[in-house]
Amino acid sequence: MGSFLEELKRRNVIRVAVFYVVASWLILQVGELLFDALDLPGTWLRLVLALLILGMPLVLVFSWVFELTPEGVKREKDIDRSQSITTQTGKRINTVIVVLLVLAIATVGLDRLLPESTPAPAPTGQPVAAAQPAAPPSESIAVLPFADLSPGGDQEYFSDGIAEEILNVLVRVEGLKVASRTTSWGFKGQEALGVPQIAEKMNVRHVLEGSVRKSGDTVRITAQLIDARTDQHLWSETYDRELTAESLFAIQDEIAGAIVTQLGVLIDPADVAPSHRSDTGSLDAYELYLEAWQLFVERRSLLRVMELFEQAVAIDPGFARAWSGLAAVYQVAPGWGLTGRDYPSLARTAADKAIELNPDLSMPYAVVAMLEVRTLPADFDLGLDYFDEALSRDPKNTTAYLWRMIQYLDLGYFDLADRDGQRCLEIDPAYEICRSFLALSALYAGDIDRALELNRTTLSNGFYGNVFPFFYVYIARGQEETALIATAAWNAGAGINNATRYEYRALTDPSFDYAAERIRVLQAYYPAGEDAPAWNPAHSDFLFQYRQYDQIQTPELQYWWFPYPLEFRESPHRKRMMRDMGLPEYWRQHGFPPQCRPLGDDDFECD
Repeated sequence: MGSFLEELKRRNVIRVAVFYVVASWLILQVGELLFDALDLPGTWLRLVLALLILGMPLVLVFSWVFELTPEGVKREKDIDRSQSITTQTGKRINTVIVVLLVLAIATVGLDRLLPESTPAPAPTGQPVAAAQPAAPPSESIAVLPFADLSPGGDQEYFSDGIAEEILNVLVRVEGLKVASRTTSWGFKGQEALGVPQIAEKMNVRHVLEGSVRKSGDTVRITAQLIDARTDQHLWSETYDRELTAESLFAIQDEIAGAIVTQLGVLIDPADVAPSHRSDTGSLDAYELYLEAWQLFVERRSLLRVMELFEQAVAIDPGFARAWSGLAAVYQVAPGWGLTGRDYPSLARTAADKAIELNPDLSMPYAVVAMLEVRTLPADFDLGLDYFDEALSRDPKNTTAYLWRMIQYLDLGYFDLADRDGQRCLEIDPAYEICRSFLALSALYAGDIDRALELNRTTLSNGFYGNVFPFFYVYIARGQEETALIATAAWNAGAGINNATRYEYRALTDPSFDYAAERIRVLQAYYPAGEDAPAWNPAHSDFLFQYRQYDQIQTPELQYWWFPYPLEFRESPHRKRMMRDMGLPEYWRQHGFPPQCRPLGDDDFECD
């Protein structure tokens, strides 16, 4: 080995290697400067690097085989050792290496001193314009809530309902971009911003605003279409009609038809007519429906929502959308802590009735889908089929995407859940409950930083749902103050008092006696009519927080995917809940999620 190294030195192979490396470095430095100046693609510089790397073995072989002599290049084996001038050649190579190093260092310094390239300045006297977002398409519109001009000022649900009905008609028009209800209603009370700014925030070109005045047996509906770019009225109309369901439907159709005509959207007239044209001929049932629906989408007073929908279908048993709304509120009732009635059976009956009356409605199929996956034993395959039916009838049904997302979370298919959550927010960026379930999907998948960021966004937008699992994350990360604030926000959003102190202690006090404290809460607060530190004694969140894992039956949240508390992760009740939901059977037929795997024929494990 020693003699070989000596021979490499004698033949200047090592010096040539150093020379080649330094020369290549200099070539690349100069090349980078020239390529930037000439705006040449970076792939060319990578090609030069590849050629230099390929050339190095050839140069080293050449320096071993050949030698530079006063008579020119000769094969080394043909030269008499006594006549070799490799020593002098080596000194010359050393000098060249030093020169190349100086040039390379100077090139690096020059690169650092040169200013970054900047866009060409605007002509003299003209400011450089900031990058502007893409202009909204001409065929885009937002429908703002209509103002209530009724004498008593107590018909806001009615004016909002009329505006939403028009929005629902426009959503069906192919080629027309319509801002979602959640986004548009987010500007209620902010009319002082002006139409141009409101439209800019929603990225739409046009805005429809209006008012409703209901007095006795008559109604006056005024609507105006505004071009937000110029703040000019393109069209306006006032409708004075007898107050009947038929006249209201006719006005909605006329307004929608006028709008698409003004916007130049080419449509079939049948596309403008809403599918609910003949839903009901009863004005009383229709008004009850509008009031119930407004309360339901805002998730306020669900018992009142049920009462209104039930009154609507009692007045008109053929009112399909009222049955659909009733099915939806029955379906969500258990998740909101309502007990005392067989809500799943009631929801199924109402959904079947709505489908019988109008099979083109989307929501009833979504309700049935949720019932199939939330009623034990769960039928996940049938649930997915019903979700497909719902979305085939209304591809923009964000509730169907949300509920299917929940099913995928149940099953542990977090990538599919994430996909539906993203689609939900594409349709309705202000639908915060979808964002909150996206946060859960990220949390369950182990991407806790993304989960916390999504949760932070939902909280900053005033939505407190699904913050419950994050209590445990904050505590695990040592963020006790954040956990306290989140707990207070959770309880404020739920309208619960006297709760935060108990729940914060349950999270942080190592000596907290869960069983004793739970008995104390039930004895001291519920009999006294006070609000208690959770939804109610039967709600699974209450049971989970007080460590009563053995009593949790059909969960409304996917507790088995919670990363904390570790006590529950190690509890046999985690796997028991997964078995109760029928997850192992489904996985064996359709594939285990990445975090789970089978153990033999009848067992499994999950990370």
